[in-house]
Amino acid sequence: MKRVLLSIFGLFLILSCNSQKDIVVAQAPATPIPPSTQKSGYWQQHVDYKMEIDMDVNTYQYKGTQQLIYTNNSPDVLNRVYYHLYFNAFQPGSEMDVRSRTIADPDSRVGDRISKLKPNEIGYIKVNSLKQNGVTIKHETVGTVLEVDLAKPIQPGERVTFDMLFDAQVPVQIRRSGRNNKEGVALSMVQWYPKLAEYDFEGWHADPYIGREFHSVWGNFDVKLSIDKNYVVGGTGYKQDQPVIKGNKKTLHFKAPNVHDFAWAADPDYIHDTMQVPNGPTLNFYYKSTLSAEQKENWKKLQPKTVELMQYFSEHIGKYPYKQYSVIQGGDGGMEYAMSTLITGKRSFGSLVGVTAHELAHTWFQFLLATNEAKHEWMDEGFTTYISNHAMDYILNQGKKKPLENAYTSYIRLAKSGLEQPLTTHADRYQLNSVYGTLAYSKGAVFLAQLGYVIGEENLKETIKKYFNDFAFKHPKPLDIIRTAEKITGLELDWYLIDFAQTTNTIDYSIKSIEESTITLERIGLMPMPIDLTVTYTDGSTEDFYIPLQMMRGEKPTNATLIKDWAWAYPTYTFKTSKAIQSVQIDPKEMMADIDKENNKK
Repeated sequence: MKRVLLSIFGLFLILSCNSQKDIVVAQAPATPIPPSTQKSGYWQQHVDYKMEIDMDVNTYQYKGTQQLIYTNNSPDVLNRVYYHLYFNAFQPGSEMDVRSRTIADPDSRVGDRISKLKPNEIGYIKVNSLKQNGVTIKHETVGTVLEVDLAKPIQPGERVTFDMLFDAQVPVQIRRSGRNNKEGVALSMVQWYPKLAEYDFEGWHADPYIGREFHSVWGNFDVKLSIDKNYVVGGTGYKQDQPVIKGNKKTLHFKAPNVHDFAWAADPDYIHDTMQVPNGPTLNFYYKSTLSAEQKENWKKLQPKTVELMQYFSEHIGKYPYKQYSVIQGGDGGMEYAMSTLITGKRSFGSLVGVTAHELAHTWFQFLLATNEAKHEWMDEGFTTYISNHAMDYILNQGKKKPLENAYTSYIRLAKSGLEQPLTTHADRYQLNSVYGTLAYSKGAVFLAQLGYVIGEENLKETIKKYFNDFAFKHPKPLDIIRTAEKITGLELDWYLIDFAQTTNTIDYSIKSIEESTITLERIGLMPMPIDLTVTYTDGSTEDFYIPLQMMRGEKPTNATLIKDWAWAYPTYTFKTSKAIQSVQIDPKEMMADIDKENNKK
């Protein structure tokens, strides 16, 4: 997520308000209807947050009260709960700090910077008290996780209330969250509050914050923020009333329905623009008045393009369900949040559109289709890369025949390097950051693009839409996208998920021999695939052939000549044509991630 540059391998709300010093958000909230938690045996937990936050913009410290109502929709009795305390990662000696200083290719934004933070520069969240239904309960902070022993187990179907008092300090901007980023944005407030960990049929997901992504409980947020009255604030949620001003502070009240995160940013120098998407949300743009004239013009030109992007994603995935979306200058690159994204703003126009396209696409592939990014990072990063590359090609009229060409190139280079790890690897457990980047962004994108090769492009388009309709506001798993494709096509596709996402098996088919009108193909790689083949005859004519993969139990829609199935265990496949052959090419559109394209032509 969160850089448009994909890896070292080559990857690379809101209506106008009279005063831009006030937060500006839509007045009438959309309340998306969550899926039935009991449909087909599916269940997911639910949480409602009420928070009151008092921010001191001089010390970058804030005090918080949090009331959390947790509904245990699981069939299990819960004896403990866990909270994430993400800001604790920004302390010398933290797991994020040590991992960054010991991995061979650290993120340049982190490096050894955490180890050098002074006490007034670190981040922290200190839990001062915690009660369950009014009873004080034991808790222990262990790095970025709060371990909580319950006063009484939470029964299936039970709702409990947790009341918490906490103090926190905003760290110097290093990774995603922080104060005074390199472009001078005062506050980038993401992953800033004690956040209840997710529990599902796999158990608790109380992962430490070491460097990667997030996984959270769906719910509703009610947040009151007191901050310096001169600060402009943008982010998640709908404004409930006009700010209440007392002395040099104002209190802003927001509600965010059916989201799994709440983020905001604030700066006294923000310019705030809005643009309306026809039959869609209000778009908000927050960027600093201190940008150069050219950079501010780029932000102006970005706005109609963001309207087009919102329309593109709503048409090709599913309708955006909220009343607002904000593009906010802040953070350290680009990162998606509920109803908003934080991006760095000193960019060329092309880069500004590119990062916005990627982060906006994450609204669908992660914030609505809320995969566990720590375990299935390729599903949000890769699927986002896939759809945002197509959107950029369309919106900017790039006319690319292969919008995912760079993703294919990056993945194949890694697959041949000997450094590849399977996509089942936990996001924090890759040997190299560059390997994570290439696999999450590039191989994840190829997974979806190549699925279109396997089942047909029109079937892929239908699969994406059905996947959204069936799993929006849920936590889909890898099998869900494959089962969706199977329901659309009637094909058997488990082999595709297994080989491409759960192993490092590679695709390598070759033309072994051509003798007059007889062609023999060879499977060299372990991964099976159906084969598109183009034959050029000696008379200059051409003919397309399609060789079904036997284990698919069917074939994609095609105008090619359909010939007999190829069973995977047979290393070679021979067939005859009607005329003498001049040349043969496997996969002429190069939609297979075949690691050796040299042996695809003869």
